[in-house]
Amino acid sequence: MSQDEGKRRSGDKAAEYVTDGSIVGVGTGSTVAFFIAALGRMKDRIEGAVSSSERSSALLKELGIPVLDLNAAGMLALYVDGADECDPQGRLIKGGGAALTREKIIAEASEKFVCIIDASKQVPVLGKFPVPIEVIPMARSLVARAIVRLGGQPVWRDGVVTDNGNWILDVHNWQVTDPVGLERELNQVPGVVSVGLFARRGADVVVVDGVVRGG
Repeated sequence: MSQDEGKRRSGDKAAEYVTDGSIVGVGTGSTVAFFIAALGRMKDRIEGAVSSSERSSALLKELGIPVLDLNAAGMLALYVDGADECDPQGRLIKGGGAALTREKIIAEASEKFVCIIDASKQVPVLGKFPVPIEVIPMARSLVARAIVRLGGQPVWRDGVVTDNGNWILDVHNWQVTDPVGLERELNQVPGVVSVGLFARRGADVVVVDGVVRGG
């Protein structure tokens, strides 16, 4: 099976979780693009979508799917998104596309989080993929020094500005054996907007190449 075929199957499988008349939370990335395509085929069954990025919003609008504000939508029944890494407990590293803050907000606002990935994203322990951290620009060096004290190697993703106007530090050299604890500790550092560890609120269901792994 090609990688694109696996992503398409995952996108189609995630669409099975969509309920009639609902507002769907939609993430960002190449796998999610296949879910958006599936959503376009059933757009008459849903009220609209809440999107985590300008890129996904544009795709949704092209298909005629209303993009709604989360403040107006309230709690969502479903959020579908991909991941850069996923451990056996459904804890994730996200943020390779620099949309981690909005993704984390929508995940928190959703009753069910379905994560769609290809098999290459499965890992026993998080950390091979660098952990993205969104930071207020003036706090970049301050946050980087805190990361070094925690054993990480921060690299500024130069030239990248998030949809929120912030910067990204990608942290290498971490083997994240306690993702919940590390996420909590990083969130306490002044200047950190969001951490690309989705551990406290991880995925409820993981779909790998179109096959449900759990949930």
